Amino acid sequence: MNPLVRWFHQLGSPPYFDRFAARWSPWCHLAGLVLLGVGLWQALFVVPADYQQGDSFRILYIHVPSAWMSLFVFGLMALYAAIALVWRIKLCEVLAMACAPIGAAFTVITLATGSIWGKPMWGTWWDWDPRLTTELILLFLYLGVMGLYAAIEDRRAAARAAGLLAIVGVALLPVIRYSVVWWNSLHQGQTIRLLGQSSMDASMIMPLWIMVLATKFWFAGSLLARARADNLRREAGKDWLTRLAGSSP
Repeated sequence: MNPLVRWFHQLGSPPYFDRFAARWSPWCHLAGLVLLGVGLWQALFVVPADYQQGDSFRILYIHVPSAWMSLFVFGLMALYAAIALVWRIKLCEVLAMACAPIGAAFTVITLATGSIWGKPMWGTWWDWDPRLTTELILLFLYLGVMGLYAAIEDRRAAARAAGLLAIVGVALLPVIRYSVVWWNSLHQGQTIRLLGQSSMDASMIMPLWIMVLATKFWFAGSLLARARADNLRREAGKDWLTRLAGSSP
């Protein structure tokens, strides 16, 4: 068997995943914190003020990575949920449900920083702008997944029901992404592109990519930690967990 395929098979084992998550979650969190510190330092003290927005534009370095993560995490949650529904892989159920509160947190940060940024730019904390409104709907979807998972006592049945909602909710992601193109919007158009030329000045882009990496590492650490905790709750009473508890100092 291919070593990579064998590793994925091993990762689906609850004891193996527990060891993997316990080992790598702290390192991911540490990498995220270091990158976050570097990115914030550059965003606050190295990057020059914007010629139009002045220093208020600096909130972009929190707002944009959080917004990207709110979409990325929901898409990943739906992917895990689809794999769990098709192949009945329990670990994917655990990972999908662990994504929901983390993605909801990124969405709250996105909405909060967008409102703070919007006040000096638009003169109001909130406007029923297409981008803001669809992002708010995304938050409700995250809360719906979390609520549905908590409402059903059987963990596997709860994960399947909540996962189905996540899969259906994926249809919202392209609407959020292209809302500034499809409708007239107060929200500024796309200025940063992964592929192609960004309209943002090159001197301002590097801290943004550092912050994007920081959020990715923090998410990975949080996902492993939450999934490990849920995995341990599901496995309570199993022999391997009893042996692990007995060998702990």
